Amino acid sequence: MTAALPEPESTLPFLPYGRQVIEADDIAAVTAALQGDFLTTGPLVGKFESALAATVRAQEAVVCSNGTAALYIAAKALGLKPGSKVIVPSLTFLATASAPHLAGAEIVFADVDPDTGLMRAEDFEWALARAGNADAVFNVHLNGQCGAIEAIHEIARRHGLKIVDDACHALGTSYRLGGAEKMVGENALSDMTVFSFHPVKTVTMGEGGAVTVNDARLADALRLHRNHGMTRDAEEFETTEDAFERPGHPNPWYYELVEPGFNWRATDIQCALGLTQLAKLTRFAARRRALAAAYDSLLAPLKPALMPVAHTECLPTLHLYPVLIDFAACGHTRTEVMARLRDEGIGTQVHYYPVHRQRYYADRYGHTDLPGADRYYARALSLPFYASMVLSDVVRVAEALRRVLHL
Repeated sequence: MTAALPEPESTLPFLPYGRQVIEADDIAAVTAALQGDFLTTGPLVGKFESALAATVRAQEAVVCSNGTAALYIAAKALGLKPGSKVIVPSLTFLATASAPHLAGAEIVFADVDPDTGLMRAEDFEWALARAGNADAVFNVHLNGQCGAIEAIHEIARRHGLKIVDDACHALGTSYRLGGAEKMVGENALSDMTVFSFHPVKTVTMGEGGAVTVNDARLADALRLHRNHGMTRDAEEFETTEDAFERPGHPNPWYYELVEPGFNWRATDIQCALGLTQLAKLTRFAARRRALAAAYDSLLAPLKPALMPVAHTECLPTLHLYPVLIDFAACGHTRTEVMARLRDEGIGTQVHYYPVHRQRYYADRYGHTDLPGADRYYARALSLPFYASMVLSDVVRVAEALRRVLHL
């Protein structure tokens, strides 16, 4: 289980819960981009989009400035607007709910499995019943795992909902469908998939996001909403007097506003880094799986007071390694545990405070009883987990947990 891991000693006195892995070729690629002709949108944008689409087996990828922007342009591409309703599991980062809400939709929060943090089929159906009707579901692949995606797909299609997979944690994750391996991002069971390339993700662009899609019309809509809601496509021009010198000859300077929007474009600098990082996905994924297996083994004796988040039936490339701790049984609050681990040079984090409990949404929609999300949150703690960790780091964290929790 641990033989494949290298054995050098860790050089970090403090282990953060997550961090980027930047190597010499990454730095060289960014330097070359800085010395090139384009700093913002240039040829590296298209190259990264092609590489990402090929990696996850999607027909197209549309890259943008960050994962939140990716969620937003996905919502706009679906035509979400005031009066729309979107189902979102409560155990996620704010952006999964706030992006479609900023596009105009109202959010209906779904509960999750208390041991995985993932939305189950029954959670989805219960949220749909509360909503009365809905237009889309933004399903979250929390920590890098995907849950009941086949059941959620069947329910969504039966009710006429579009499906956006929030896979900001799940680049490199795959699952079985009808005996075949499918990549998260391939969109075998969704309309679009959203990724993030924040520094603590498996692959980073510094900041960056993307949407993968197999529908050319949706891809065009994503590009429109990435770029101010404006078009330079002459076939879409309607103000013909200003757009054309004469029929069939558009003015080369002309562009037309279809719908006011924002600048969510990615830069060539970001995509230069993204390209070199994406080429390392297989290596990074293998290391994360080996580290997760080491954690699973070393933490097994600490059950039931401490348990790793339950495994699902996918092959995950984990973004986070969370554990579920019975803090009351251990005689310490979570804040105390985090402080004592920090004193030992170990950083931790909580993913996430349930979004339905956030002040804005609680004020807007009132109290929603989501016991699964509340129970997951009450026990969750994310441990150090990134591709440059070594086995001695995992041993150090496990031993510190045993001491701090008196297990």
